[in-house]
Amino acid sequence: MLLCATRAAAADDAARLPWKLTVGEYAYADYSGTDVNLRWRADDTSAWLGAYSDEVFGTQARAGADTSLNLGKYVQLQPSLQVASKGFLGGSLNLQVGTSWYGIAGFGRTDARQYFNLNFDPNDALTFGAGHRAANGVSYLVFVVADDRFHTGQRDWHANVQIPFGDSHATVDLLRKSGLTDAGPIAGWGFSANWDWPKWFARVAYDPHQNFSAQNAWRFASGMRF
Repeated sequence: MLLCATRAAAADDAARLPWKLTVGEYAYADYSGTDVNLRWRADDTSAWLGAYSDEVFGTQARAGADTSLNLGKYVQLQPSLQVASKGFLGGSLNLQVGTSWYGIAGFGRTDARQYFNLNFDPNDALTFGAGHRAANGVSYLVFVVADDRFHTGQRDWHANVQIPFGDSHATVDLLRKSGLTDAGPIAGWGFSANWDWPKWFARVAYDPHQNFSAQNAWRFASGMRF
């Protein structure tokens, strides 16, 4: 899922330092996982390579790309594509309409192959939301991502705010997750908090029922731009 509230800051960083290396650690109840990701960005286009590994799931390599296409002054189309080992293929198409005040709508699909989702949200889903970029640089975004394929009722609500501090910025995202899983119905609150400096960044997140399972996860990540 593309968070439109962060695109302006990402574009400014990419104009100076197009490469971004991220190393993440995922802490579960009795084991951990590691993710390494290298992303390149120019203007509104990104491409990336990564690999995730833990002792239960195994290892999965992945790659992807996304871009933003201007369809006039007030409309942007944002397609993305992901491929991964174990036969996975997925993509999304998001539409953003507006300027300082805007709405978003999105659609995502996969081939339903085995995939360790490193995001909070279901991949086969519809997305709807609205946001505002204030004149002082603060951005707000509220959106929902809801399964529309597997009849699980899985739904993630997000409230996202980005606040600039000189040449750095902080982003906080509050999550409410609910729906059916193989273990029965679940519901929980999560969050992510990021701090971005021009060359360095750090992130901490709590994901209840990761991938809509019985398992909770803490996520810690940091990296550099160059």
